Amino acid sequence: MKRYEAIKAIADLLKEDELVISANGMISREMCAIRDRSHNFYMLGSMGLASSIGLGLAISVPNKKVIVIDGDGNVLMNLGSLTTIGKLCQKNLIHVVLDNESHDSTGGQPTASNMAKLEEIAKASGFRTTKRVCSIEMLKEAMRELVASDGPSFLLAKVKRGGEPIPRVSHEPEVVKDRFKKALFDD
Repeated sequence: MKRYEAIKAIADLLKEDELVISANGMISREMCAIRDRSHNFYMLGSMGLASSIGLGLAISVPNKKVIVIDGDGNVLMNLGSLTTIGKLCQKNLIHVVLDNESHDSTGGQPTASNMAKLEEIAKASGFRTTKRVCSIEMLKEAMRELVASDGPSFLLAKVKRGGEPIPRVSHEPEVVKDRFKKALFDD
């Protein structure tokens, strides 16, 4: 499956009040192109911190599902966040990792995710549920299950490298922050 298809499948399943933190690079660009909304927070820098931001958000708003859409390179940049998420055990957090074994946003340099089994690391770190999928149908089924259950949950989705040219997120960082903050307090 392609990364774009995986993001579209996730976006199509989102309820209006579910919060999304998307990793910097192509993941945020594609999420913005697929389903731009005020409940999405696009990382426009700070590689590796989507999971940490997602955890902080899940703690702050425990009555809302928080879905982090991350990449393997981002997770490997901040691997310690998995142990913190597991230790704090936020029931409303779902961490999705789109694993193409590369830093696709910066030229396709290989990552170590082909040998570092991220879903096994998440399980060993205390995530309540971990899953690995390799097709759109498996992804949709896993997302439905994880949204309906308590987390923290970790979903690794194997995706192909590359994608179509997608424009950068059109919103300035301040606009992303302000509209996301407004969405949090208006719900």
